[in-house]
Amino acid sequence: MAICYNPPSLVKPIVVRPSTSLSSTPKPNYFRCNLSFPSTTIHLPVSEPEPVFASVKAFAPATVANLGPGFDFLGCAVDGLGDFVSLSVDSSVHPGQISISQISGDPTSKLSRNPLWNCAGIAAIEVMKMLGIRSVGLSLSLEKGLPLGSGLGSSAASAAAAAVAVNEIFGGKLGAEQLVLAGLKSEEKVSGYHADNVGPAIMGGFVLIGNYEPLELKRLIFPKEKELYFVLVTPEFEAPTKKMRAALPLEIGMAHHVWNCSQAGALVAAVLEGDLVGLGKALSRDKIVEPRRAPLIPGMEAVKKAAIEAGAFGCTISGAGPTAVAVIDCKERGEMIGEKMVEAFWNEGKLKSVAAVRRLDRVGARLVDSNPR
Repeated sequence: MAICYNPPSLVKPIVVRPSTSLSSTPKPNYFRCNLSFPSTTIHLPVSEPEPVFASVKAFAPATVANLGPGFDFLGCAVDGLGDFVSLSVDSSVHPGQISISQISGDPTSKLSRNPLWNCAGIAAIEVMKMLGIRSVGLSLSLEKGLPLGSGLGSSAASAAAAAVAVNEIFGGKLGAEQLVLAGLKSEEKVSGYHADNVGPAIMGGFVLIGNYEPLELKRLIFPKEKELYFVLVTPEFEAPTKKMRAALPLEIGMAHHVWNCSQAGALVAAVLEGDLVGLGKALSRDKIVEPRRAPLIPGMEAVKKAAIEAGAFGCTISGAGPTAVAVIDCKERGEMIGEKMVEAFWNEGKLKSVAAVRRLDRVGARLVDSNPR
């Protein structure tokens, strides 16, 4: 993989300047960087930046990947759910290295504190390499707000928050596309080389991955004046991404290919037009991925039926699952739909579950706190 680098005197990079709150205006809608995959990363020499903060805290939101027919190329960010990463300059850490001092919110203690085997650590190291950090050591604390294997982009949220935190502590020198690449390095190790979680986790809103070689990311702008709510119902059941990807067919028929392409196109059009009914229909009509994964999640088919019968515009599996996601235009109706979905998970799958109704996160990963040096 070759990193594109333009000296500051020639080209001013696109810089992510996150808000200090959990809501803000959307970022620019198009990013492109000509990089080659999956060859070895080459980090061109750069002038090492000085830390501008002693410590920072960043947040990255949960994400819904695939959205039905958009397997591996469509995803969106969800407001109010996500991970936090706190980062500080630490003289006790070897220069050019990072140490994970604490992980909270992971009751099963599955996450490694070795940065080489932790999603946040991998992304943080990659950003340090991109910036050419050799003289400063960093200490990282990860606060998990998302359960592992939930289908809500847990690994991507950790990676995105860490990437933004490292970038911001050194003055925000990198653009969004470079931060996505750092997050992809992390995703590659834990769930596969796909950007439909980490893209929207960093950029916010709906994101379409147009290409991986070179990486092309297109932010799809959902109209500001339209209301969009996601009903997210997560059962007590872990669906590891690698296992769920292994269930997918290696080949598909032309009829299903044409059908899914048409539904993906309809979904993109619905997002841009703010057409919630069309969006719901399209995300419910996947004929390739959902039919293979739904039977592996107890009660999922009944949950989808219950959501639509209760008035949802559409319902599908969020990412690899097991979370089910429905779309609606009203929070109160969403809460009622969530209750019906929870009942269906219990009645048909014998799984306890929790429901949450959330808006679209239009911002993505951002700085929420900082302390000057």
